[in-house]
Amino acid sequence: MGKEIGSDGFTDDDFVRFGQRLEQETAHAHDAYLSGGFANAGLVAGFELEAWLIDDHFFPVPRNVSFLQRMANPLVVPELSLFNVEINGTPQALRATALSQLERELTATWQQCQRVAADEGMALIAIGTLPTLRERDLSLTSMSPSKRYAALNEQVLRLRGGRPLTLDIAGIDTLTATHADVMLEAATTSFQVHLQTPVSEAARTYNASQVLAAPLVALAANSPFLFGRALWHETRIPLFEQAVDCCQPGHPEHRRVTFGSGYLGDDPTACFAENLSSYPVLLPYEETGPVNSYAHLRLHNGTIWRWNRLLIGFEKDAAPHLRVEQRVMPAGPSVIDMIANAALYYGAVRCLARRTEAPETQLPFAVARDNFYRAARYGLEAQVIWLDGRRENVAELLLRELLPLAREGLAELDLAAADITRYLDVIGARLRSRQNGAAWQLAHYAKYQDFFRLTADYLEHQRRLVPVHEWPI
Repeated sequence: MGKEIGSDGFTDDDFVRFGQRLEQETAHAHDAYLSGGFANAGLVAGFELEAWLIDDHFFPVPRNVSFLQRMANPLVVPELSLFNVEINGTPQALRATALSQLERELTATWQQCQRVAADEGMALIAIGTLPTLRERDLSLTSMSPSKRYAALNEQVLRLRGGRPLTLDIAGIDTLTATHADVMLEAATTSFQVHLQTPVSEAARTYNASQVLAAPLVALAANSPFLFGRALWHETRIPLFEQAVDCCQPGHPEHRRVTFGSGYLGDDPTACFAENLSSYPVLLPYEETGPVNSYAHLRLHNGTIWRWNRLLIGFEKDAAPHLRVEQRVMPAGPSVIDMIANAALYYGAVRCLARRTEAPETQLPFAVARDNFYRAARYGLEAQVIWLDGRRENVAELLLRELLPLAREGLAELDLAAADITRYLDVIGARLRSRQNGAAWQLAHYAKYQDFFRLTADYLEHQRRLVPVHEWPI
């Protein structure tokens, strides 16, 4: 949810001043793009992984403050709730052994987290939505002690006129509920993959990421249960969209969590102009500093959670760069599964973004969006429409076209051949078995009808660091 802010209350003047700075920075970003001010350097990979702290009964335990103090690791930071933490990866230039370096670092950090959690009588689990989660776990008493989170809750409810948030999810079962605050968002943990890209390729990379969102969410789905109900294979998608819903009536494309309103044109900074024109400011915290620090633009952008989001960062020489944050994939099931998912994304997006005929000209945005929600609902059994206009099973599409495409893209990037084989073989085996995290969870519950046994078995398999297609039921 981003960095801390320095205020826990805002006035009308705060919104006016912030809006003025936001306009200046948005215009400056556009001008900087036109004048060649953004970095046109090579590709850099990174990630953020959100995880749950659970007790020995497999319920979430709100104790991340003491956990983080004992961790004392700058890669592990708080999240919205006291029972979630975020693990970050050190960015790697996307070449040679970058993928296995990301896996080694994540494995080491993950195992350190497990040791510290065990010392505190807890465990850490990476799973999209926790099967044992109870609605009463999601209260403001479980919110991390951060001014940013408290202000975000206050401002979302202000834009809603004080109305409670409403859940209405129809899937395998149906779920309707109301909630008085934004803590529903804490039930949606993800594995967010970053790809810094040359500015000349940013728009094409973003658009290709949108095209790939449907097959990626189907491949990685790991969130079938919420409050005891089987819903979508990736329930995290509708849950997050409804958890902070404060859009204007009649404009669902301008939800704070959204697939977006369209592809990007040549100018990638157009998404920041849309942020300015279409999204009310939530956190008007004014910062000092020059306009080219983009502090207000970045803060505002951080309160709009597109499933693919364009971010501004900075090089060592302070030149701004652009990167795509691919947000569609859930946490888990295992470390190697997550790195394999990232590998498929990095390779496939590389090839699609560089095709002579841009894929976004072949797949209308409305179709890409429809594909995405269908894939989130039905997982690897979803039927999607691809670039040739044909409707087909998404797992078959991944096996026939996207897996070879990813292999080609990773080889073009000069990634280590052993890494390419290791990670894409995991994807191939998952697709042939049709067993991703959601399928395993649904089959396990169908057999045992026990969420506690499901969570215990899931945690044991995850600790063994083996890919989900090898997990027994």
